[in-house]
Parts: sequence; structure tokens; C-alpha cells
Amino acid sequence: MSASRKSFRRWNWVHKWSSLVCTVFMLLLCITGLPLIFHEEIDELLHEQVPAAQVAAGTPKADLDRVVANGLAREPGQVVHFLIWDPHDANSLLLSVGKSLDVDPSTNRFVRVDAHTGEYLDAPDVTGRFTYIMFKLHTDMFAGLPGKLFLGLMGILFCVAIISGIVVYAPSMRKLSFGAYRRDRNRAVRWLDVHNLAGIVLVMWALVVGFTGVINTWADLVIKMWQYGQLAEMTSAYKDKPLVVRPSPIEAAVRTALETERDMKPSFVAFPGTLFSSKTHYAIFLRGDTPVTSRMLKPALVDAENGQLTDSREMPWYVSTLLLSQPLHFGDYGGMPMKIIWAILDIFTVAVLWTGLYLWFRRLRSARSVARMVSLSNASKRALHAS
Repeated sequence: MSASRKSFRRWNWVHKWSSLVCTVFMLLLCITGLPLIFHEEIDELLHEQVPAAQVAAGTPKADLDRVVANGLAREPGQVVHFLIWDPHDANSLLLSVGKSLDVDPSTNRFVRVDAHTGEYLDAPDVTGRFTYIMFKLHTDMFAGLPGKLFLGLMGILFCVAIISGIVVYAPSMRKLSFGAYRRDRNRAVRWLDVHNLAGIVLVMWALVVGFTGVINTWADLVIKMWQYGQLAEMTSAYKDKPLVVRPSPIEAAVRTALETERDMKPSFVAFPGTLFSSKTHYAIFLRGDTPVTSRMLKPALVDAENGQLTDSREMPWYVSTLLLSQPLHFGDYGGMPMKIIWAILDIFTVAVLWTGLYLWFRRLRSARSVARMVSLSNASKRALHAS
């Protein structure tokens, strides 16, 4: 057997088994990812929310301390973890609230407050929503960090399957023209042609989405690295100080942060003692206003006792990589046209995965049929010899 033939067989083996191990989970991710592309539109269609007040252009925003106070007044016994500028509605602000500062923020409730009047709007329970269930299945299968890391492993196998598929594709199609569909052949050959064509057409998109998906599964680990790295360094002089009981006004803290970066906008504020801050700081995360820079964050730390800016730095490369991978994965950086393109490509990927499963099961069934026929033949020969 020639070296090239041996190499082809090895790559074919890698493609087969990497695909088989991850395909069911990739189907799950593709099917759950499809509605997530349109999660805003689905939520707007299925769930009503109290509208914010209609105001004239240029109307000043409400004082942020009033926003926080009004939101907490309707949520007794809760504390604020984060104040968030809603990226999909400029007329409302979100408060992420929990029972205490040390609870898991992923279990927090969201309170909507009018950005101009400062009045409480609502506090929808999103955990029963269709999009929330799809999101949890897509990100961790309701298994937390172990689920995320497992799906990350499946994503790595998916990328291996794509790369090995590229290697296998060229020799297997040497005698056929690109995109050949042999409609006069049996069903298995036709499905193989569909599988090969769709797979090679989608190869770059699938690699991008697969690899960025793997990066997103590492989000919790990336955040921990940032906490114990850059954030610890930025707050090292304050590490022995107790939690600030009566922090300075948050409105003034945000204005102080914006004065250092006049071309940026606030994205969210982490309160003292929460996941993204220290016990003595407001962490104001700022963003740009272009499709790319709006995804990038820059933290500005403001002392919650005296309202003074203590540090502001660009995020390290590993956090920036995570932030850039998210819009590439979900295709939500180019408006509705991009979402439609992402949805079509997602559907084609389902077709590639499904045809791959079909071909494997058909080949397995054929192999079993051949083995059964051989077994029957051998049994017949033994019976003849015995007689």
C-alpha cells in the first residue's frame, strides 16, 4: 500500500470517528442555536413588556442613583450586582439583583427601569421562556461549567472533523467535478454527494462558528483569569479593605469614568463586592459605538468611598478574544440580513450532520447484513460437510 493511500485511510479514520463522537451534540447546538439567532424578535413576539415613556429626542436621562433606588424599592431584600444599559432598548436600564453579593449572579433577577423617568417598569421572569431554555441547552445543557467544557470538547472534535474532511474531500472527488450530484445513482450515493458538497461549501463558516463556540465555552475560565490577573493587579492596594457599606453616588462615578474616555459609552457597572469588581470599587465597563468596538470593553475603577478614578486599562488579549468571538458565533453584529444568512448556513450545517449520520448508519447496516450472510453461508457449508 502506498504512503498516500495510508495517509488517506488515517485521515478518513480521523474524520469518521471525530464526526461520530460529536455529531449528535453538534445537531443539538445547531437546532438550539437557530432560534437564538432571532432571540430578540422571538421574545418581542411571545412576551409583552411594559413600554418605556415616549420622550422627545435629547431628553436627559434620569439620575442613576434614582434609577437604582426605584428598582430596589420594588424588590425588597435584594441587592444590586450590576447596572446595565440595555443594548436593545436605549430607553430602559436593567438592574441585576440577588439576595446577597455572594450569590451566583447567573441566578439573579432582572429589573427594568425607565432610563428617562427613572420609574420601575417590570421584572420579567425569563427562566421559563423558550429562548432561555434554548440558551441553556446551547451553552451548558443545564450542567453548568462541566456542561460548557464538555460542549467545548465536542466543538474541538467538530473542528477536527472539518479539517480532516477537507483532507479527505480532494482524493475522494478526484474523478468527479466540483459539486457533482449523481442523481442517477442510488440513495446512498446521492446523500454522499449532498454531504460532500454542503460540507465543502460551509467549511470556512463552520470553522469560524465552531472555533468561536469553543472559545465561548471557556468564558467562565477567562473571567477567572481576568479576576486573578488584571483585576487583582488593579486593586492590589485595596485588597485588605472591607466592603464599602455606604458607597458614593453611582451617577458621579459613571461621569468620572466617562470623563477619561469621552468617545466611549457605558455598558454596565459592577457594584462593590461583586464578580467584576473589588470590595471598594465601582467597575464601570465602557464600550465603543461601532459594530466591532461596541463589543469591546474597557474597565474604569472608581473608588466607592471618595468617587476618585483609581485605574483604567485595556482588557488583556484573552478577554478581547472572547468578546470578539461572541458576535462572530451568533451573527448578531450585522442586523437582520446577517441573522438571515447565519440561519441559512445553520440549516445547511444541520443537513451536513444529518446526512453524515445517515451514511454511517447505512454503512453499518450494510456491514451487518454482509456479516450475517457470511455467517449463514459458513453455517450452510458446515451442515453440508456434516451430512
